[in-house]
Amino acid sequence: IASLKTARQQLKVYRQAVLKWAFEGKLTAQWREEQQRQGKLESADTLLAKIKAEREQRYQKELEIWQAEVEAWDANGKEGKKPRRPSEQKELAAITKEDVEELGNIPESWTWVRIGSLARVGTGITPLKKKTEYYENGSIPWVTSGALNEAFVRKPSSYITKLALKETNLKLYPVNTLLVALYGEGKTRGKSSELLIEATTNQAVAAIVQEGYEEKIRPYLKCFLQKNYDAIRRKSSGGVQPNLNLGIVENTIFPICSFEEQEKIVEEIESRLSICDRLEADIETNLKKAEALRQSILKQAFEGKLVPQDPNDEPASVLLERIRTKREAEKGNGKGRAKTRKVDN
Repeated sequence: IASLKTARQQLKVYRQAVLKWAFEGKLTAQWREEQQRQGKLESADTLLAKIKAEREQRYQKELEIWQAEVEAWDANGKEGKKPRRPSEQKELAAITKEDVEELGNIPESWTWVRIGSLARVGTGITPLKKKTEYYENGSIPWVTSGALNEAFVRKPSSYITKLALKETNLKLYPVNTLLVALYGEGKTRGKSSELLIEATTNQAVAAIVQEGYEEKIRPYLKCFLQKNYDAIRRKSSGGVQPNLNLGIVENTIFPICSFEEQEKIVEEIESRLSICDRLEADIETNLKKAEALRQSILKQAFEGKLVPQDPNDEPASVLLERIRTKREAEKGNGKGRAKTRKVDN
């Protein structure tokens, strides 16, 4: 059992080491050198420029659609809610040398970027519980931070109604949205997962939505969020139950490289960690077997099955009778030695 528990701890350390090496460029060092020699590798700066240009184009299209919707709303006598103007991409603070001093070294062809530069980061709310019409017969999935303890969210924590979606600030996030727990019980805060269903969330979850070129980064970013679990937890603030917030998530800095290298890194991570998963499963199975064996040994011991039975051994009843006789004798002797004490009036 001690050996199995030691092996389990060693696997945990190895997992963290694999993720650390991955985002320092060590897992793909040889592959990257070969690609660079052949002139096949795009720089991270080129990739970021493409993403930025695409984001600007997408925003302009959203503006055009919004303007058309406003015109239709005007023409319809301004009935209903006015269409909401699309939000502009946030201008995040430039990354300084001081920002990355503690983050380690990365290859020359890589660069640092904030999550908010490659995704839109949003959250949700908890509709008023007293409004039963927001929950009764609900059909829209609603996810809380407790659902993020698994790598994928396949089932919602609960359901809300279309009315709740219409009347509140809830947003329906698409399949493959990455989620980060902003707060929660125990080890939940900082956990990340991926939506496999369309769903809304409560305010304890940050939703990372990517489109176009950004979507290709998702598997790589998901691995980084897994690696960054302890680091992002340390950034939380508050009293008894520290919390994260959207600003911390969107300003989180991580290293970026070409799409091709990202794919190679994810492949290397998954290959190594899948072996860890199998080994951990074997360890857990054997720990359960060891515990079952321990219980079996104790059961056999108290059924007299661990040692051979000698018919010439003194019966247990004789032993018990001898103990009883000895106790009665000691009790009688104790009474005989008792002294009386005179009490003065």
